[in-house]
Amino acid sequence: MQIGLGIPSTGAWAQPSYQVHLARLAEDLNYHSVWVLQRLVNPAGSSDTTYTSVPDPLTTLAYLAARTDRVRLGVAIVNMPFISPALLAKQAITIDHLSGGRLDLGLGNGWMRQEFAVSGVDMARRGARAEEYLSVLHSLFTDEVSSFDGEFYSFPPVRLEPKPVQQPGPPILLGGHSEANLRRVGRRADGWISASGADLSTLGDSIDIVKQAAVEAGRDPQALRFICRGALGVGEAGEDRRLLHGSLDQVRQDLTVLAEAGVTEVFFDLNFDPRIGGPDVDPADAVREAERILEALAP
Repeated sequence: MQIGLGIPSTGAWAQPSYQVHLARLAEDLNYHSVWVLQRLVNPAGSSDTTYTSVPDPLTTLAYLAARTDRVRLGVAIVNMPFISPALLAKQAITIDHLSGGRLDLGLGNGWMRQEFAVSGVDMARRGARAEEYLSVLHSLFTDEVSSFDGEFYSFPPVRLEPKPVQQPGPPILLGGHSEANLRRVGRRADGWISASGADLSTLGDSIDIVKQAAVEAGRDPQALRFICRGALGVGEAGEDRRLLHGSLDQVRQDLTVLAEAGVTEVFFDLNFDPRIGGPDVDPADAVREAERILEALAP
């Protein structure tokens, strides 16, 4: 199993200096990957402080591409309806070149009405939009000349250059937990990323749906990646302890449970621990605690 890290992406510690510091530390400790997340806006008046002060993920990855050498750079996730496929293709290809072919591109459908409203996009038929989006993206990554005539995207023959370093393009990893989304992963994507609030004890059920859809589409299910966003709660324990919550030893043991369920990669994400990723936490204290955990859980 590959082990990664969710770098500071929300809260007081989501600052460039801390992002670079922890990405470099992860690289030095032989972590496989570092990950960022997306949140465009939050509803005004909401008491939920989980996604406070979130930087743009792709700009952040471009910055980290110049400050790291080996670690893979992932986004989990960019919501497809909020950005044109051509613009995303150009940005992803640029990061792929800047990083020497280290980008993992996580994509989703979006769910927050306010983010759709501010993006000027209708929430209806998100699944159908995603199907077209993936086709357009694949064509822009691989075809010398691309054109498309669909319900959501239509454009005449165009060239998008340069092409990606990774061929046929940066790995596309889809989020979403509905059966329709999971089956789309099996048919169209390189892998699946679980959500921050997912019940990790049931990931095996979702993985089985993806694999069955891959088989039905004539694809090799063993070639797919299954990535768990591991929202950590080190020190949190109890009779109803969740996976990746508890002592460091318990977290290590939980990795075996996840591997047996079919997970191929886990990235430890401390952004969802309010003691670390909260908006009022001293960022220096948060980074020191993250250093301690990263060093203890290093691959």
